[in-house]
Amino acid sequence: MPHCTRKGCGKDFSEESLESCFFHPGAPVFHEGLKSWSCCSDKSKPVLDFDEFLAIKAKPESKAPATSTGEKEVPQKELHASAASSDPVLSSFNTIAIPAPPLRSPPVYEEEEDDLSVKIAIGTPCRRNGCTTTFISDEENRYGEGDGTHCNYHPAPPVFREGSKGYMCCKRRVLEFEEFLKIEGCKTGRHLFSPKVNPDKTEEFTTCRLDHYQTLDQVHVSIFAKQVDKDRSSVKFHEQSISIDLYLPGSKRFLKTIDLFGPIASEQSSVQYFGTKLKEPSQVEVHLKKQDTRSWTILEKPTHDLGNIALTFGVTGRTGTIGAKKSVLDVQNIARTQLP
Repeated sequence: MPHCTRKGCGKDFSEESLESCFFHPGAPVFHEGLKSWSCCSDKSKPVLDFDEFLAIKAKPESKAPATSTGEKEVPQKELHASAASSDPVLSSFNTIAIPAPPLRSPPVYEEEEDDLSVKIAIGTPCRRNGCTTTFISDEENRYGEGDGTHCNYHPAPPVFREGSKGYMCCKRRVLEFEEFLKIEGCKTGRHLFSPKVNPDKTEEFTTCRLDHYQTLDQVHVSIFAKQVDKDRSSVKFHEQSISIDLYLPGSKRFLKTIDLFGPIASEQSSVQYFGTKLKEPSQVEVHLKKQDTRSWTILEKPTHDLGNIALTFGVTGRTGTIGAKKSVLDVQNIARTQLP
């Protein structure tokens, strides 16, 4: 029995059938993870899942948007058409031919390789998106073809749009974050515990946003950097400065030396790497132990004389933001600067 090939119908019919066929005359609309048909968006709500999109049935009363001639498309009512049909018999309504959307080549994502020469600590998670494997041993997870060496992952980054969550390499979209974490990988390969450095790729230096706040005996510095390679990165502490060296994806690197407002106890200072639920560190916290309990008004040592001003002012921009050049005084300190 022939199968109707029109979009939105898909019914089986006999060669003698005079049953009307209602189908989608418009084009599919894919936007921000949602899927619908242009001709019946007022009757059928957009959906996230591709199978649900294919299941959207054409409504006889659906109306498509205006054509290039300014006329409205009317509901399409024809006899069913099979793949072999070349000139189906029309009923009382004519159709307007709409070309199929052009095919797009799938994007190619550059994937990192595991550096087998690097020693991995037990319990280190695989860095690939969607993989939940943690390192046991080289024999279990890196060499040979055992089950522990197989990595099911997503080669593309995640995408969060209009409340939907998924990966750019997959069609599936979900609403809940916990469901997003359960989306199985769409590709099988080898685990990635320590990315291999490509010596032929030019290193690119970048900047990261820094904020800080202080307590009585410590100054806490937040460095906002996504997917920091904590095995290669470092923060070195000196009495009057700190040196930051962070390795980021895509051969990017963040280097910064900060001359501090006050002295620190370097041996009692520390650094921590924090990540999101996607495993990769997205924030670096630096904890500076003060040598004394005086208040730090800014993080970096000032480059201009603060004069006869009490230590109660902030800086331009957000409070605690690194790199401000102009002091902002309260009313009391302004009055002090104007004294003869």
